[in-house]
Amino acid sequence: MSSAVSPAAVVTPPSPTEAPPARARRRRPPLRVLERAALAALALGALAGMLAFPTYPNYDSYYSLLWGRELLALEQLSFTAYRAPTEHPLAIAFGALLAPLGDGADRAMVATTVLSFLVLVAGVYSLAKTAFTPLVGAAAAALLVTRFDFPFLAARAYIDIPYLAIVIWAAVIEARATRRHPVIVLALLSAAGLMRPEAWVLAGLYWLWLVPRATWWERARYAALAAVAPLVWAAVDFAVTGDPLYSLTATGDLAEELGRNKGGAAVPQALLEFLVRLAKLPVVLGGAAGLVLGIVLTPRRVVMPLVLMVVGMATFALVGLAGLSVIDRYLLVPSLCVMVFAAVSLAGWTMLRDGSRWRRLWAGAAGALLVFGVVFTATRVNLDQLHKELRFRGDAHAALEGVLRAPAVASGLRCGPVYVPNHKLIPDVRWILDLPHSGVRARSSDEVGEPRRGVVLLVHDRPALFKQALVTDNDDARDNLPPAGFSRAATSRYYAAYVSC
Repeated sequence: MSSAVSPAAVVTPPSPTEAPPARARRRRPPLRVLERAALAALALGALAGMLAFPTYPNYDSYYSLLWGRELLALEQLSFTAYRAPTEHPLAIAFGALLAPLGDGADRAMVATTVLSFLVLVAGVYSLAKTAFTPLVGAAAAALLVTRFDFPFLAARAYIDIPYLAIVIWAAVIEARATRRHPVIVLALLSAAGLMRPEAWVLAGLYWLWLVPRATWWERARYAALAAVAPLVWAAVDFAVTGDPLYSLTATGDLAEELGRNKGGAAVPQALLEFLVRLAKLPVVLGGAAGLVLGIVLTPRRVVMPLVLMVVGMATFALVGLAGLSVIDRYLLVPSLCVMVFAAVSLAGWTMLRDGSRWRRLWAGAAGALLVFGVVFTATRVNLDQLHKELRFRGDAHAALEGVLRAPAVASGLRCGPVYVPNHKLIPDVRWILDLPHSGVRARSSDEVGEPRRGVVLLVHDRPALFKQALVTDNDDARDNLPPAGFSRAATSRYYAAYVSC
């Protein structure tokens, strides 16, 4: 017997235009039932998590809500605020949509992002199922759900989660019917491009993929769709700041100020380090093995997840070379693809024909890999720390709101602005108190002098201190001390407010 796996040993799924055999038709209803049951269970788990841990949006997402509120009020959007994050046009539009909900808008944003996470899980399952087999899809979805960084991002309403969901579903549509729905795929990539500029690269590459078989009219129409996101982004920047490239230049400046600009030389090490951090070491190793197995056995099936992974890594490298922030969230798309390939290592044996010796050997090796992964995770994941992180996000918000709404603090607000140690609490305070850009000032800013009148907010207790007061190397501990002439007006578990009138 030959030592190589024969191509005939690999099961080839029917094309989307072919009617599946009777045996496959008989199996399809149970599979759909299992898919719906799994999604329903995941949705119930997400709902239980939201009720158990009432979290709130992160720094960037709170700014999207603020900018949305400013947009509805026809005010100048505060893009140039001290250490303001990069604006995302679609997030601002969504913030404007939620702003009329008032105090409940922030929790509504979290709920929507959690829903986007469910859509993302379904998308990863569908991508792996379409490219390989249903069991590979189930394994990929299980890996995603158990990489706690991803549900944590959803619990904090990070824009990355809906962005990932849109990109993955665009890939699923293309994988299921190559070049048959270009307008839908480009529309999805354009929507993603209004959230993250990395999608511009995907839209441009997809346009190049369409060009050879398109008419001149179709090429022009597809090019217009691919250009929507960068043009809208530049138009928003120009309308607000007068600089169509403001997001690019401001992001680079902020990255340098916060120490996130690592330079091109640090990209290779950061790439591997961030992938391991997001997907975990056993998954990265399994992904490498699954990629090799997929290329050897069924090279055409690996194309879509491989393209997404390569483009994502290349974009990450370009971000580093451009002097922008080098953070792990810029590798989220490649990390999802690593999970898909790791799922091939775990369940790719289902691509081989029943009874095959190679199928049995592969299944046994996959079982050993699964045991290794479970043991590795069980000995390293700190569930208590995860619980504390989630609990802190809700408790800190309640503590902050309690201090800011104290009667003595409300009186102090009539005497001057609110001063916070640095940039971290600015959007939270502005949102809770419905204050304009000038109503909250960071003491760490060179443009802000010693507070004289108004409210000074201080942070105490170690968890909050290192998340909201002493965040960067440039933060000065003296900015988190009460100035002369201010009297303590209110305290809570994590915050204290001092007032001078």
